[in-house]
Amino acid sequence: MWAGRPSGLPAPFFLLSGTIPRMSTITYLDTRGLDQSEPPFTHVVIEGIAPGGGLFVPRHLPTLGMDQITSLAQLPYSRRAALIHSVVGVDIPEDRLNALTALAFGSNFDHEAVAPVVEPSPGMHVLELWHGPTSAFKDMALQCMPLLFSESIAIRRAAGEALDDYLVLVATSGDTGKAALEGFADRANTSIVVFYPADGVSDIQQKQMVTQRGANLAVFGARGNFDDCQNAVKAVFNDTAFNAELHDRHRLKLSSANSINWGRLVPQIAYYFSAYADMVATGAAVAGHPIDVCVPTGNFGNILACFYARRMGVPVRRLLCASNENNVLTDFIRTGVYDISTRPFVTTPSPSMDILISSNLERLLYELCRDPERVASWMHNLTTFKRFEIDPATFAQVQEEFEGDFVTNDESLETIRRVFSETGYLLDPHTSVAWETAVRHRRELPILIASTAHWAKFGIDVYKALNGIRYHDVLPPHAAGMSGLDLLDEVSRMTGGLSIPRNLSELRQLPARFTHVVDATAAGARGALREWLSSRA
Repeated sequence: MWAGRPSGLPAPFFLLSGTIPRMSTITYLDTRGLDQSEPPFTHVVIEGIAPGGGLFVPRHLPTLGMDQITSLAQLPYSRRAALIHSVVGVDIPEDRLNALTALAFGSNFDHEAVAPVVEPSPGMHVLELWHGPTSAFKDMALQCMPLLFSESIAIRRAAGEALDDYLVLVATSGDTGKAALEGFADRANTSIVVFYPADGVSDIQQKQMVTQRGANLAVFGARGNFDDCQNAVKAVFNDTAFNAELHDRHRLKLSSANSINWGRLVPQIAYYFSAYADMVATGAAVAGHPIDVCVPTGNFGNILACFYARRMGVPVRRLLCASNENNVLTDFIRTGVYDISTRPFVTTPSPSMDILISSNLERLLYELCRDPERVASWMHNLTTFKRFEIDPATFAQVQEEFEGDFVTNDESLETIRRVFSETGYLLDPHTSVAWETAVRHRRELPILIASTAHWAKFGIDVYKALNGIRYHDVLPPHAAGMSGLDLLDEVSRMTGGLSIPRNLSELRQLPARFTHVVDATAAGARGALREWLSSRA
């Protein structure tokens, strides 16, 4: 439960002067305790994952006072992001940090506010995180994180370190892949390879990835689901012989752009600060009074960012974790048992949440118990037995911090239809999961819903929703032969001309560059990487 916290910064915050308050160096710990080096941000963002598979977490984070938080509303979004990055100890010089966030959050977004808060229904506030170049919330992190990544390489090389170039590996359930490709395309000192479940993303998400421009990247479909892709990528990271091969033959080292990389979470923490400041500025919230926040959740990174923002002073009373039919997180929050040993993987209208192994949950467990041995044991049990159970004290903290619920496939589509009918606001299938969860758990406080994608990324399911078609039912004959892109035009017509983002409408003209499909295994991933790297030699 949120309570007021003392400020960790000197007053005033100097927001209007443009000066970034410089924090003492914040170092990072390994959730499994194997890395004792406590590196700074410029090391963590490049390494991505700790040796042995653990995740990096900050040793400590400062808290901000309410005047400091609400003053953010007076700044453009790029400055808000720069300030939060500095406050959490990003060890990049002030002038460069300002320049990088200005580049990350500028004309590449189609809304001046970058991440605006709108109110489609009284008391129901929506944080629109999809105004970036790929129309998904992943842009909020992946327009920024690649810039920090490249800057960190430059800083470390300037300090005399002999660094290899980096190969960024990404497993995606849909949106991360395109956003990461867009962020790292043709960026110096890096290459990027994305693996996605060949039959587990929307046709528009697939088209976005396989048409990606850039000379330093590749995309592979994988025969399996997202968890298979994620496990294959993790296995490649932990393959000592393959990592040596990359260094010896190609002078490359692996890194990650998935949300296991702390560099992904910092920009996400920033948008929760920004949203609260905007709500206070518009009168939607009262300064110092808590709000509730509901986040559609698959890999747990987005809601974890709000957890960190709350610990740093954003007054959030309840964190509502909204799941689709792959509701392992709902069950975990309610029982303290994480069990996927007999749980089937379900295909849903919200594919970016079709995840059974929520990697960022490891960070939360560490933050709640601060015991790397326990965390390592739980993660070992998950890998070995597909199940773990946390201790009663940690479970009590989970229940104090979170509420969980899930929404079925057909309930998700019905929510899209109902909300549009009542408000004229069109949700995508991920945000509809959060909206329905928020409605069920709404109390007297304003509630903020994280909206993670533009509706147009999911044309087929939005079309079904508006026409009252159940998820597993076939489309009517006149629509059955249409692609997701064709159905976008139908949805636009049905809704009175709602616009389709240019980055999606132009997909019709772009050729597919990547068509290769591999097994979603470590061997399949290694083979794909070897073949691609050899073709570039």
